[in-house]
Amino acid sequence: MSRIAATLAALKAQGRKALIPYVTAGDPQADATPAILQTLAEGGADIIELGVPFSDPMADGPVIQKASERALARGIGAPQVLAMVREFRRRNAVTPVVLMGYANPIERYDQREGEGAFIRDAVAAGVDGLLVVDYPPEECEAFAARLKAAGLDLIFLLAPTSTDERMRQVGRIASGYVYYVSLKGVTGAGHLDVAAVAAMLPRIRAHVAVPVGVGFGIRDAASARAVAAVADAVVIGSRLIEILQAGTRDNATPAERIHRASEAARGFMAEIRAALDA
Repeated sequence: MSRIAATLAALKAQGRKALIPYVTAGDPQADATPAILQTLAEGGADIIELGVPFSDPMADGPVIQKASERALARGIGAPQVLAMVREFRRRNAVTPVVLMGYANPIERYDQREGEGAFIRDAVAAGVDGLLVVDYPPEECEAFAARLKAAGLDLIFLLAPTSTDERMRQVGRIASGYVYYVSLKGVTGAGHLDVAAVAAMLPRIRAHVAVPVGVGFGIRDAASARAVAAVADAVVIGSRLIEILQAGTRDNATPAERIHRASEAARGFMAEIRAALDA
């Protein structure tokens, strides 16, 4: 059983829901990410999605797009992201980490380092799973098999427009959890309709055996708790990135900015965790 599956199974046994924050690697500062990951875990995160910066993040709204642009300007790519996970693992061997991103950085990494290098190095760094937005299930069965052989989970997105056939395809090869995009649009969009989410989840569960996390449009404790009433996990990204960015907008020293941003993230996680557990 993978670390992701074990975490979700333990939460289910306790009658609790998973809290899954998303942050972009290298933002708001290049050297801040390992410390931020640790404070997210200390604040109550059960699994952490770590975004691999990419120049054309098609699923992401303005907040995460700009976070990727800032990280890319600092020279953050796949090698640096893996180094950040290795650094995090020196302090935390428990909290699962999912790398979320796009096919291009993975394929470019293998072009430079050799076929299969990304999976090999992700395992060595302590990564637990991948969510590759532009790898549809019908085109990545071989990739999914290589991940499974390496002990990594492959997480897929499902959307309000997903057909039953697409759900069956995902259910056949997905592991860890699936990520249901709660609305039509990009990350950070509003108009979260919990009733529509509740109506969709039974359809998904008819085809998918792994837990279902819900994200996009969740920005506070109230919306997180409402989604947790029907989902297995709650994913929060854009609002968290806004909080981290706000913590670095002054003339304090870099260390002070990292500390303040990390503490703001910890407090936000604790607020959401308390709402989910209430």
